[in-house]
Amino acid sequence: MSVFNSEQIQSLFQALEAIARDAGDAILAVYNAPESVAVDHKADQSPITQADLAAHDILVAGLTPLLPGVPVLSEESHIPDYETRGQWHRYWLIDPLDGTKEFINRNGEFTVNIALIDEGAPVLGMVYVPVKNWLYYGANGHGSYRLRDGELATISTRKVDAALSQGEPITLVASRNHGADAVQSLMDKLSRATQRPVATDNMGSSLKLCLVADGSADLYPRLALTSEWDTAAAQAIVEAAGGAVVDTDFRVLRYNQKADILNPFFYVIGDIGFPWQRYL
Repeated sequence: MSVFNSEQIQSLFQALEAIARDAGDAILAVYNAPESVAVDHKADQSPITQADLAAHDILVAGLTPLLPGVPVLSEESHIPDYETRGQWHRYWLIDPLDGTKEFINRNGEFTVNIALIDEGAPVLGMVYVPVKNWLYYGANGHGSYRLRDGELATISTRKVDAALSQGEPITLVASRNHGADAVQSLMDKLSRATQRPVATDNMGSSLKLCLVADGSADLYPRLALTSEWDTAAAQAIVEAAGGAVVDTDFRVLRYNQKADILNPFFYVIGDIGFPWQRYL
């Protein structure tokens, strides 16, 4: 059941698009500068750039007044202790620049992620791909959409059996930087179990989840660590498009349920009617 009516959700989508594009412009200003990107490192040794911080400032400033009283939790903000955070019923969860390594390597595969969490569930999400000028968004009860090359389309996950009947392989998308050996092992297992070929593509950021949402891929296995802000926005889009994001025991991912903000290993599945559990 949706937490917003159609008029409210359209108003939110419009506001979020403007905020996401502003953040994307700030990122591209750094990305397209002739000088090399200055890289610092956080306490966990993950990289951070001026683009991450600029996008963070824009998103927080834009989101804070959008739903008064709803807090904003960003990858680049202080994380309140769980005694405080556990009291939040609704909050914005954002990754201002998802795929900082892709940004540093200038391969274009990075995104701006905005999610609204309600009672632990991602009920609305927007993912913007600044270099490609692609926008994905969706909300519980209101469907998922892709704006690409000026064309707006409703998107949905694809049915695996229909694809197989057309002679197409099961299509898997995977991280460019993490868990390659585990993913290859899973691909081999899936191919043997289904007696069908498995195709794969590698890329960075939450774009992988969006490709499951729009039917370009059937499965994204993430068998390496991520944080909640990496997945929330795209999970909302996947779910509104008919798919699911589940842990390796096939329980749906939920947010703000514990003191740390790490996700378990997970699968993003497009066709929830396909017997993935039998094969994975």
